Formats: sequence, structure tokens, C-alpha cells
Amino acid sequence: MEVPLLIGDFLDRAATVFPERVAIVDDPSAAAPLGEITYADFEARARGMALALEGMGVGPGGRVAIVSPNAARFMISFFGVSGYGRVLVPVNYRLTADEVQYIVDHSGASLVLVDPEIAGSLSSLRTARTVVLDGVDDAELFAPAAAGAAPKPLDIAENATASINYTSGTTARPKGVQLTHRNCWLNAAVFGWHATVTEREVFLHTLPMFHCNGWGMPYAVTAMGAKQVVQRKVDGEQILERIDRHKVTLMCGAPAVVAAVLDAGEARRERGEDTPGREQVRIVVAGAPPPSKVIERVQTELGWEFIQIYGLTETSPLLTVNRSRYEWDGMSAGDKAQLLSRAGVPALGVRIRTDDEGEVLARSNHVFAGYWEQPEESAKALVDGWFHTGDGGYITDGSYLVISDRKKDVIITGGENVSSIEVEDCLYQHPDVAEVAVIGVPDDRWGETIKALVVLRAGSASTEADLIEFARQRMAHFKCPTSVEFRDSLVRTATGKLQKFKLRAPYWEGRDRMVSGG
Repeated sequence: MEVPLLIGDFLDRAATVFPERVAIVDDPSAAAPLGEITYADFEARARGMALALEGMGVGPGGRVAIVSPNAARFMISFFGVSGYGRVLVPVNYRLTADEVQYIVDHSGASLVLVDPEIAGSLSSLRTARTVVLDGVDDAELFAPAAAGAAPKPLDIAENATASINYTSGTTARPKGVQLTHRNCWLNAAVFGWHATVTEREVFLHTLPMFHCNGWGMPYAVTAMGAKQVVQRKVDGEQILERIDRHKVTLMCGAPAVVAAVLDAGEARRERGEDTPGREQVRIVVAGAPPPSKVIERVQTELGWEFIQIYGLTETSPLLTVNRSRYEWDGMSAGDKAQLLSRAGVPALGVRIRTDDEGEVLARSNHVFAGYWEQPEESAKALVDGWFHTGDGGYITDGSYLVISDRKKDVIITGGENVSSIEVEDCLYQHPDVAEVAVIGVPDDRWGETIKALVVLRAGSASTEADLIEFARQRMAHFKCPTSVEFRDSLVRTATGKLQKFKLRAPYWEGRDRMVSGG
């Protein structure tokens, strides 16, 4: 017997086994928050959403974009859209209106769901229909379906696209990563296994849900009937307060989340207050790995377990896992932190190797189907059955992957991918800029931060602040340079190419790799 692996399986199980259990605790700061939702209500609302989409004429394979911070409505959309044969397009809510418009146009989304906090900035969006997630405009979409009411049955294939997740990388415009039901299902199952997700879990959604579908953890914890607490913004003290109030056991986040929590914990200790979660919380971190000293602080100051993973949107994202082994139990916190700063060992079902040029290649059921409407880019990334990550690395201690460099022009800052080419294209529009190279440089809070190396035109007088403000007026702020360094020239090869690894090298001197890490 072969039964398709579908997104809807996760919520179906939870609603069947744990119908009266609290599934979601919405963030009270959201517009028209949904409060506490049981798994029975969660399933009814997802089914109701599918019925509403059917009534709106959004048929099988239709794309529904959502532009929102973390919210209970976002959680419902994972299942109300993808679970019933449509395609969810999660969009980074920090993007500008022009950037969102490109994604809406490129994906062919016929419906866009927009959080009220950003609805004004996106009022000019051109689409078939925009719905504001305010409890009024979206009332039909998120009303629970009556018992027995169900949309028309669909024969969904496990290799059908479940979501299109846009990511920056080697092109100025983001590419739409097609993740299938099978990709998402197996990623969630394997991630949940490695993170030991159980039905007793209390999960705090600190990771943006738009970010590779929250790394697939919303599926994994839903399947086990875990309680899920929604966190809309990264606020260290608020995170600690919710950990204490809800007895949170698991969370995921980028280095910026770790930094915010450590700062809040330090402030609490200075006030003579306890830091919650000791020997209770596991935090899974990815993006640009924090320095080993930060990992050590998580283990000693907070008393939390630190788990590192590595992957990309194109891999759903799980490729490797680094979790403390029992063989390390007698080690000092510092030595253990050094070992945990590596990307990790291959997750179940993942094969990792490096090619002759040191690029990390991967094979896995988690690897995407291809880039939406970009077959040439897909062919470049998927070669002879291996996915080319664009990251440079090496294998140590037999099976541990260390990421040493990024071969593709991407900077990971605060867990967000930023295309250096896109930033360069923006700065080249400034009349005083003759040449520019954008690189990532180390930063303890963000992992990496964005630096622009600029050659000005003769006679121009633009300052660092001028160029940063120029970029901020045209791009999402997280993509903009935090510093500008003026140069007389930029060294190029004989064929005129910039060698960014040479430009980055001085800023990473004294480190064993040219990406953030221990």
C-alpha cells in the first residue's frame, strides 16, 4: 500500500487524537487575536478556509500569498491552503511594496492576505483580491466550518507543490522555491525526530513562519498535538516572560533571537530576578551560527540546550543537525560549545559531500522540486542528482560538516538571506557610485552584517550616511548596508571579475572560516 504524504496529515492526526487540547495561543498584540484555539477548532477553521477559497474561485493549485508576522491566522493558512490542494506563498512582511508586488506577480497569486499593521504600506498592491487579516475583512476565510461541511474532495499528489517560498541568492530578484508535500512532510518528520518533539511539547513561535514555513516545525509540532504559543516580534524580555508563563520547552530562531534573550536574561539577573527555562528549554538555531562563546552562554547563563542545524530554503530546510552527544557529557561548557558551533552531521535520509572546489552538495527527500518558472536556475542548482548549496565547506571528525565560505553571492544576516547583487544593483543607481561590492562581515548579534565597498565618481562628496539612506529608501531595511567603506579601486581578476572571497578575507582574519561561527 502506498498512501501520499500530505500536509493535511499533521492536523488531521492532532484533531483526531487531541481535539480538546489547546493548539494555538495567539499573540494578544495581533489585530483581532483569536485567543486560545483547540485542535478541533484549528481543524474546523482550516476546513472553513478551504471552503471559503473554493467559494472565491481559488481552485486546486491556485496560489495564495500571505504577508504577515507570526499569527494564529498564519498557522491556519498552512493547512487551510496547502492542506487542501492550493499553494501557499509566504512572503517576508519586511519587504517593500515593490518587492512584494514582484513576488505576487511572479507566483501568480490570485489572493493576498495582509496583516493590518502593514496593510497601509501595501495598499497599492495590484492583485485579483487582497484581504486584510483584521477579523472583519477576513471573517469568511477564518470562520470554523460546520461539522460535516467539507470542500470538494481532491486527489492531491505528494509531489504536488505545497508552497512557494521566495529566497534571495545568486540573482537580484528572489527565486521561488517549490516545496512539495513530500518535501515538507519528510522534513517535518525528520526534524521532529532529531529535536525529540513529543506531545508534551510547548513550542514558542519565535522563528518567522514565512521563513521556509517556520523550518517545517509548525507541521512537526502540530502532528504531535503540542501547544503552540505565537510570538509576533523578537523581544527578549517578552520571550522570557512567555517561556515562564506557558512553560515553553522548545523554540527556533536565528542568532538575533539568541542575542536578544541573552541580553534580557542579563538584565533580569542584574535586577536580582531569575531567568526561566533552565534545564527545560531547547533552542534550535540556524542561519549564521553564533560564535562559540555565545553558545556557551546559552548553556551556562540560561541553562538551555543549544541545537544547531544547517540547511537552505531549497532543502525544506534540514540537512545537518548538531546536538550534544553523550560522549561530550564530561566536557567543559567551552569545549562543548566549540563542537556545537559546527553545522553538524547529516540528518536522517540526507547525504552530504563536497566537490573538488569545496562546494557542499546534498541529496535528500527534503530537496525542492525546482524554482518556480525558472528552469535554467533549477538546472544550475540540481545537477546529476545532487543539490549545489552554494556554500563552501569541509567534513571533519568523519561526519561533521563545517561551513567555511559562501560561494554564491548571499549574505545571511539575522537569519535572512540577502542577495549582495541586489544591494549592489540598488547602490549603482546612486549617481555618485562608480563601483561597488557588497560583502558580509562578522557581527556578534546578527551573525553577519552588510558592508558596501564603494568607489565614488571623481569630484563627488557623498558620505556613508548618504548611501545608507539612499538604500533604505529603496529596499527593505534588513537588506541595506550597515556600513560603507570608500575605496580608490576594487581589485578585479584579469577578466574583470570581483573576487569577493578576497575582499571579505581581511574582515574575517583570525577566524577559521569566512562565515559567522565559533
